[in-house]
Amino acid sequence: MAVEIERKFLLANADWRAQVQQSTRIAQGYLNDAPARTVRVRVKGEAAFLTIKGQTEGISRLEIEYPIPLADALELLKLCPNVLDKTRHLVNLDGHTFEIDEFHGQNAGLIVAELELPSADARYPQPAWLGAEVSGDPRYFNSALSTHPYCNW
Repeated sequence: MAVEIERKFLLANADWRAQVQQSTRIAQGYLNDAPARTVRVRVKGEAAFLTIKGQTEGISRLEIEYPIPLADALELLKLCPNVLDKTRHLVNLDGHTFEIDEFHGQNAGLIVAELELPSADARYPQPAWLGAEVSGDPRYFNSALSTHPYCNW
C-alpha cells in the first residue's frame, strides 16, 4: 500500500511565481469525505484519477490512486456536492517538487504549497517564499475546503 507523506505551507510572498515550470487546471470533488477515508475524483488537464486516502496520522496517510477514463471522471464529478477548482503550479528545487495550489471560486485567495517527502523526518529546501506550515490544520485539507470554503473563514 502506498503512503503519502506530505507537508503543507502557506506562502510568504509571490516570488515562487518566477520559478514555476508547469501549471495545470484541476477540478476535484469528493464522493466521500469522512475523516477515516476520503474518495476523490480528479480531472487534471486531460487526465483523470480516482483516489482513496486513509485518515491522516501526523503528516502521513494511506493513498491509492488509479487513472480512470476522462468521461467517467466527468460523470463522477456530477455526483460530488462541491467541486474544487484550482491551478496547480509545479516548482522544482534541489530534487524536490513543490505543488502550489492556487484556488479559484469560493476558495479564491488561498494559495497552499504541498511537498511530498520520502519520510516524515526528511530534509527539504525552505525557500524564502515558503511561509507558515499548516500540515496539521485540517481546514487546509482539500476535502475540508470543498465543504467549508476559504471565503467563509
